[in-house]
Amino acid sequence: MSVLIVNKNNFDSVKSSSKPILLDFYADWCGPCRMVSPIVEEIAEENPQYLVGKINVDQEAELAQAFHVMSIPTLAVIKNGEVISQSAGARPKQDILALLEG
Repeated sequence: MSVLIVNKNNFDSVKSSSKPILLDFYADWCGPCRMVSPIVEEIAEENPQYLVGKINVDQEAELAQAFHVMSIPTLAVIKNGEVISQSAGARPKQDILALLEG
């Protein structure tokens, strides 16, 4: 499954997914975000049991604010409509998978 671009128009349907959700808050100009992006895409391709989305903080400031994103990249995991974990900064693949499984 590919990465879904999440915005305020589709966020409610994404949030109501029955799958665990990984959201990657990023910006195009952010170096660490560009390091995390291929990892997030790999996780999406290899793990169809998860819904993986990316949120551009420059275009979706309201969503970034709702998640209290202070620095990027920030990864958030949602299960059953609730944020169960959130992590700021670049992370290796195993750490991101551990967030999802935790």
